[in-house]
Amino acid sequence: MSDASVAAALRSEAPLIVVEAPAGCGKTYQAAEYTHWLASNGHQWQVLILTHTHAACDVFRGRTKEVQRRVHITTIDGLVAQIASMYHLALGLPPDAAAWARSQSGGDGFEKLAQKASELLSASQAARSTLAARYPVILCDEHQDTNAWQHHIVMSLHNAGAKLRVFADPVQAIYVKKQERPAHNQRWEALYKQANAVEELDYAHRWTHGSPELGQWVLAARQALKNAQPIDLRGDLPKGLQIIVADNTSPRHGGFLLEQEKGRLVNRAVNANDSLMILAGLNQTVAAINAYLGRRVPIWEGHTRNFLSDLVIACQAGQGNPVALAEALVVFIQGVATGFNKTFAERFFAEATNGCTKSCRGKPAQLQAMARYLIDEPNHMGVGRALALLRTLQAEDAGFQDIRFDLLREFREAIRLADFTDPGQGFAEIAQRRSIAGMKMPPKVISTVHKAKGLESSHALLLPCDKGHFGDSDEKRCLLYVALSRAKESLTLVVSPTSPSPLFTGITK
Repeated sequence: MSDASVAAALRSEAPLIVVEAPAGCGKTYQAAEYTHWLASNGHQWQVLILTHTHAACDVFRGRTKEVQRRVHITTIDGLVAQIASMYHLALGLPPDAAAWARSQSGGDGFEKLAQKASELLSASQAARSTLAARYPVILCDEHQDTNAWQHHIVMSLHNAGAKLRVFADPVQAIYVKKQERPAHNQRWEALYKQANAVEELDYAHRWTHGSPELGQWVLAARQALKNAQPIDLRGDLPKGLQIIVADNTSPRHGGFLLEQEKGRLVNRAVNANDSLMILAGLNQTVAAINAYLGRRVPIWEGHTRNFLSDLVIACQAGQGNPVALAEALVVFIQGVATGFNKTFAERFFAEATNGCTKSCRGKPAQLQAMARYLIDEPNHMGVGRALALLRTLQAEDAGFQDIRFDLLREFREAIRLADFTDPGQGFAEIAQRRSIAGMKMPPKVISTVHKAKGLESSHALLLPCDKGHFGDSDEKRCLLYVALSRAKESLTLVVSPTSPSPLFTGITK
């Protein structure tokens, strides 16, 4: 299928068009051009563009700024929160539904909120019709990442009269939980059958000015993964693809280390490229690679702040309890930084437990000063001030110089909690400011594949490609494809000879 046929299908009067959109094949361009076309043909209502990440929202805002008054761009969680806030009384929720979702333990607050909103739309034709009239055209970006409730919300608005344009790629479904994949696949098949037309983008635009050969290889790799077949690394490799055969030789669990010769190859790739994503499949591997590279490449934090979210929930639950707050603070610090070791943590916890009554000097005195903030203000304000003191100590006190902040933005945002009277409202305000300001990725970053989704770089380095990170499952095939498709010019894979990923074949020592 050509780009022209996709554009024609989008501009048709068909109620539902599905576009299967592999990474780098012009999905954002097609969606933005369709939005401009609507605006130029006299349509006065707003087009609703739903994404799954705030980074994608930023991209679409940049592509549609000339018609920004005709477009409402938000994450699908943002739409869910909008619906839930509009009907919060009927749902038994506070007016700020997003804040309620963030306050839920377990990290599934927005999924719970989506269920409530979905059930509301099922029960209320008036609610469905009102929203469909407000947004008569809806563009769904990366729709393969929707959960069952989010999908139902979108389809409810479509069935109420909204014209629907779905852009998705089943091979990029990296947010679908393992136990939900069978139902997810059934929804996808049903969507294909319901669509008036199914189109596919198949030209590798991302690689046009980099390595077209690499782009063709990535599309071929996608097809292999889609067919549950391994990617063959034998034969002539395309321009821009390099394979380093090496094992992680670290004796420490969770560590990362390469033998000297292989390490030089990796360091050469890191040093030679000004625009580089270093990608790994797990959070702990990102931290290990960061240490291996001497922390000279920053970790890409993206928009999500999991440690901060957990800290806010703990502050709400532990208000008035310095000991509980001290426990939460240690968990947070050790999540976003290294060097706050067991000795530090035990002394800090002991001071909070004993009320900071014993006179001491040096590092114990500084840890006592941190704990005293929790004694004096056993709430999020005390937590924020204790963290601010730790930041000062790390910068000025030799006894704390071994502390390194891997997630510095998240740490700084935690300090800002002290500026708000309510931790939940503070977290919501901080998140909103982050969304408005946008997040610009540095030229060189280390990132999980999940946080790199939707982004691109001139060069990418994926490591380690072994069985532990990329096993034989649908979710790992999707994760690998997302990683392979980030780089425009060159891609370096560090593959294991002794514990090879079953998603590759032809690996030799």
